[in-house]
Amino acid sequence: MHKVYLVPGFFGFDELGSMSYFRRVPEVLAEALAERGFDAEIIELNTAPTSSIRKRAVDLMEAVEATGGFGAESISFVGHSTGGLDVRLLLSPGVKLVPDDREEQVGELTRSAISLATPHFGTPMASFFTSMNGRYLLYLLATFVTSHPGRVGTWMGARAITKLARFGDRFGQTDTLVDSFAENMLRHVRPEQSDELFGYLQEMASDQGAMLQLTPEAIDLFNAAVLDRDTVDYVSHVTAAPPPGFPPLPGASAGSIYESTTNVMFGLIYRLASRESRQYPFPSPAEELRAMVQEQLPFALTSSSNDGVVPTLSQVWGRVGGVYLGDHLDVIGQYTHVDETGRYEGWLHSKSGFDEERFNLVWNNIADNIVNPEPEKSTEVAKKVAAKKQATKKRPAKKAVAKKAVAKKTTAKKAVAKKRPTKKAAKN
Repeated sequence: MHKVYLVPGFFGFDELGSMSYFRRVPEVLAEALAERGFDAEIIELNTAPTSSIRKRAVDLMEAVEATGGFGAESISFVGHSTGGLDVRLLLSPGVKLVPDDREEQVGELTRSAISLATPHFGTPMASFFTSMNGRYLLYLLATFVTSHPGRVGTWMGARAITKLARFGDRFGQTDTLVDSFAENMLRHVRPEQSDELFGYLQEMASDQGAMLQLTPEAIDLFNAAVLDRDTVDYVSHVTAAPPPGFPPLPGASAGSIYESTTNVMFGLIYRLASRESRQYPFPSPAEELRAMVQEQLPFALTSSSNDGVVPTLSQVWGRVGGVYLGDHLDVIGQYTHVDETGRYEGWLHSKSGFDEERFNLVWNNIADNIVNPEPEKSTEVAKKVAAKKQATKKRPAKKAVAKKAVAKKTTAKKAVAKKRPTKKAAKN
């Protein structure tokens, strides 16, 4: 049987309390594969939330082994966000993550490596977490989870937020993100160190290697060393949220105040993710790929375009399997919608209009990639992009050409001046 592994991204988990990272994804993907007559087992994985890409790749390999992946007929990976980089590293030919050859065994079994909103060329958000402000936030996190007073304080805060969510229901502030977290996670929190949430936070506090490795500067080295495997189909699914405008003015209702607040929060993280590195700009994809991405967006595609976490141009790797108007978490089911359990509030309020139709489109397109892998097309696209990059390097910039021309003129003038005799020399 074929196995499909869903790999979570940065800050990822499989389940926390009763919250699922890939919300409703296994069910929708399983149905899409069944409609195509493709028999597969779908497995949600759990990796270290903020550990280095190498450690996460080792976790991924060991999870494949633990779930019987080495005995599978074939394998497909779907990596969301940083999960896509974990997959690329694991599949890279000749990589040595462990003393034996298990990486090579996984590589030989793999048909497709599908990335979804993955920062293949880094994200400015990582640069923020390596700044002084970002490190201070992580220091506070470590204090909360490593000390008993910190855990008790967090537990009391969780109880207070849960009560606040219930109190807000009386004023019409129902089914908000606070309600969702309170119901599915915070009410399960206990002050003991063995609590599931504190275990997750402890992992984050003890190892933040990925934060350094996801900066554009560090990922430049990653891409130079990590090669694609010729027998694997590399497909990227790209997301972009509309640039945030001014948030709506809050009205008298609690709901409108909540909407305005969440819009302001999304605007802040969007602007953080829009700061392209001057030294390591995102490479421009081949013209046909760029046109494909632009065609699906109702706004201009620029280096600032992003999904609230990852720049859009950073997400293109291999061939493009789909482009979606939505934020970073919409595509994994974390969007506002109503299902059999009632209303579910999305995590990011990007005003992308992401809905059930788009969600099904994402995972039906991914099902097509799993059923019909095309590694030869991935190789062809990679060659075109590499050729364009090489041509860009060889072509001198206009300013550089102008400087060279000025330098040549100056040198010529100096040479003439040397040859021309001075007045004193002429008299003599």
